[in-house]
Amino acid sequence: MSKPVVVLGAGGHAAVLVDLLTEQGRAPLALVAPERPAGREALAALPLLSEAQLQQQWTPQQVELVNGIGMLPGDSLRQRVFERFSALGYGFATLVCDSARVSRFARLAPGSQVLSGAIVQAGAEIGANSLINTAASVDHDCRLAAHVHIAPGARLCGQVQIGEGAFVGANATVIQGLTIGSEAIVGAASLLKQDLAAQTRWSLNMTGGGHG
Repeated sequence: MSKPVVVLGAGGHAAVLVDLLTEQGRAPLALVAPERPAGREALAALPLLSEAQLQQQWTPQQVELVNGIGMLPGDSLRQRVFERFSALGYGFATLVCDSARVSRFARLAPGSQVLSGAIVQAGAEIGANSLINTAASVDHDCRLAAHVHIAPGARLCGQVQIGEGAFVGANATVIQGLTIGSEAIVGAASLLKQDLAAQTRWSLNMTGGGHG
C-alpha cells in the first residue's frame, strides 16, 4: 500500500501535482514551502508547513514526498530540493497521470513524473526526479539521467541519451540517436540534429555548434 504524500513547493507545478494526486485518490497531507502564493485554488485547503515542521510531524518511514518544484533552464532548485530531502532519508513518489501512456517495458526511477498526455515508449529509462511534462514524448530506448526536464510538447526520437540536469524546451524536437550532455539546454521550438555538449545551449536559429 502506498504511503501518504506531502508535496514540496506551493507554485504552479505543485498545484498541477496536487490536482493529479487528488484525482488518483492520494490527496496530499500538506505542503512544505516558505509561503503560500495567493490565487492557487488547488492548494488552498492544504496545511502549509516548514521543513522543520515536516520532520517533526512525519518520519521518512511514514510519508513519501512529491517534488512540486518546477524547473526552468539553468535553474537547479528542483534538484537541490530533491537531494536535500533524500539525504534526510525521505523517499519520493513516482507519479504518472492517468492520461499519460507509459509502456510496461519502460523504466521510471523514484521521483520521476509523467504528466497529462505524455508518452514514454518501450525501452525508455527515465531517471530519478526527472519530469516528462504535459504532452511531451519520449520514444523507444531513450535514456534520461536524473533531474532532466522534458518540457510541454517536446519530442525525443528514439535512442536519445540525456545527461543529468539537462533541459529540453517546449515543443523542441531531438532527432534519433543523439547525445545531450549534463546541464545542456535545448531551446523551445528548436530542432536538434547533432550531439550537444554538457553545459551548452542550442536555440531555435542555430545550425551548428552548441554555445554556452
